[in-house]
Amino acid sequence: MGYSRVGPGDQRLIGMLLDRRYRVDAPIARGGMSMVYRGVDTRLDRPVAIKVMDPKFAHDPQFVARFEFEARAVARLSHPGLVAVYDQGVDGEHAFLVMELVAGGTLRELLRERGPMPPHAAAAVTGPVLDGLAVAHRAGLVHRDIKPENILISDSGEVKIADFGLVRAVAGSNATSSSVILGTAAYLSPEQVTSGNSDARSDVYATGVLLFEMLTGQTPFTGDTSLSIAYQRINADVPAPGTVVPGVPEEFDRLVLDATARDPDDRFTNAAEMSAALRAVCGQLQLPAYRVPAPRRSAQHLSAAMQVAGAVSPRLDAAAPTEVNGSAAATTAVPAQRGAANTGLQHTKVVTTATPRDDGYHDAVSEQGSQPPTTATRQQRRDSAQYEFPDFAAERRKSRRTMLVWLTVILALAVAVGVGGWWMGSGRYVAVPAVDGLNRAAATSTIQSAGLETQIRGTYDNAAPADALLGTEPAAGSRVARGGTVALKVSLGRPTVPDLIGGDRSRIEQALRERTFVPAEGGEAFSTKVPSGGVAALDPGPGTALDVGSQVRLVRSKGSPPVHLPDLRGKSADEARAALDGLGITVTDTREVFDAGVDAGDVVGTDPASGTEVGAGSAVTLTVSTAVKVPSMLGRTVGSARDELTQLGLKVKIRQVTETDRSLVISQKPGPGERVKPGTTVNLVALP
Repeated sequence: MGYSRVGPGDQRLIGMLLDRRYRVDAPIARGGMSMVYRGVDTRLDRPVAIKVMDPKFAHDPQFVARFEFEARAVARLSHPGLVAVYDQGVDGEHAFLVMELVAGGTLRELLRERGPMPPHAAAAVTGPVLDGLAVAHRAGLVHRDIKPENILISDSGEVKIADFGLVRAVAGSNATSSSVILGTAAYLSPEQVTSGNSDARSDVYATGVLLFEMLTGQTPFTGDTSLSIAYQRINADVPAPGTVVPGVPEEFDRLVLDATARDPDDRFTNAAEMSAALRAVCGQLQLPAYRVPAPRRSAQHLSAAMQVAGAVSPRLDAAAPTEVNGSAAATTAVPAQRGAANTGLQHTKVVTTATPRDDGYHDAVSEQGSQPPTTATRQQRRDSAQYEFPDFAAERRKSRRTMLVWLTVILALAVAVGVGGWWMGSGRYVAVPAVDGLNRAAATSTIQSAGLETQIRGTYDNAAPADALLGTEPAAGSRVARGGTVALKVSLGRPTVPDLIGGDRSRIEQALRERTFVPAEGGEAFSTKVPSGGVAALDPGPGTALDVGSQVRLVRSKGSPPVHLPDLRGKSADEARAALDGLGITVTDTREVFDAGVDAGDVVGTDPASGTEVGAGSAVTLTVSTAVKVPSMLGRTVGSARDELTQLGLKVKIRQVTETDRSLVISQKPGPGERVKPGTTVNLVALP
């Protein structure tokens, strides 16, 4: 819905008071489906912009209903990057929208004046656009027609999005239009061309094309017709801006390509995600802050100059009373003649105040082609002797009473039918309330007050901090059965890599997907803890915070690495088992042998022998010594020496003069400290 300069035919509404409140002062620009005027809200005495739709849409009930719904939805949004919507209505054949008047111009006019933008200027425009779209996307709204004509730049440097929802309202009407009603060909996403469907990712695509045009001064696709332009994007990718204008940073090339991917799943999921990527690029390139200038020769500036200079004179000031006589009648007739000359039969609606008359005749409203009475007729009506007027006041009072009775009856029937139809139709349903800007507790209370139940649904988000409220599912404004459940989407912040290794690979991949990560193959590595085929490690490691949708690689285990059997001779059996377990080797059997060099119970060696290379998980046999170390018995009594040696599994042979256990041992063989086999005889000599 681009706008062009105004022409003489665009002034036929000048001076009209729409809905008895909004005075049309001067035209700003004309579009394919509407005309934008400067105006004044006479009730609040503030300047406004009034968008008046083509009259053929006002007669379409489907359009009017959709138009009202879209206006209400957009009016709930509050953000510096969105043009505020104040009011909407239908006055006769004119469906209109009352909006904030932005003193400045459009991005299209700025591009025409100055040409392509440097990266810091393009970022200064794209940032507010994405932030405004992010608010709408969280509320479940999609713009569908992002283009330079719908981006307004104020004289103070503010960037705002206009025409939110208007394309959707016109697309849903039964009226036909020669203009493009589903969006503008140069900025349509592939899915809008092929299926007509659009979501937040369609706005991301259009914003990517918008950024391309700001950086290069041209759109990525051109053609002889809008249809040929639209269909080029189905089979062709948007080129990188750097291929058109050398010197564009690669970071901006990547940002444009990511935003304009032909597959919606390959783009940023919404404006908030693209805004975060843009901020990251600006930070990486250290771009300076920049105040976007408004275009100097804009349609809005021209309209303001025309109004101040008196180039556009209002047809009628509806706030001032008009007498139906003399020059006043002539004044009201002039615009009626002008309208007839320009547009065919155009009746003039003239609102005047009541004027008391001696003969009881008065005319408060002369409308729809009524002409002021001639001087002779007025003179006749002043002279009651020449003309007797009926008692119009009495007739009107009688007619009003009858009408009131019928209106009361009809109203009662209408209310009964309406209430019954409402309950059978939509009365059982309730609209999901908007919770933008509320915390979790307030949002829960708001939804429960509407007769709905709530549940919390955590959602990972790169930009929103943890516990921040992202919106609802279904979106605000959706119709839900009373008592139904609405999910509050709460930010979980950026996802972190879970601490999961070993175990079932499919279970680990599912856990990663639940955190929005994409599992990928990460190669193989040895692991002493994870058996072959399991997940030995994750890359990046557990606890690392990543962006939503990041890739996490799974490293497969090759089992324990091959090792050489250590020399365990002389170690206790427990020490030997612990050393082998640390290498991933299992002790399956123990064999006893006599070794004069190793104490009983200590390890003599292994089978396979020490120094042999074995694989992880191999089994070995420990060889343990049975040698008994003979203790010293010298100076001890025969009785105590016999008992100790017997407990060690040795035999005792004693030579003594007197056979008594009290004799003292004076020599022994084998000697103290020697290692002997179990059952060996120890000879003792004792005295007396």
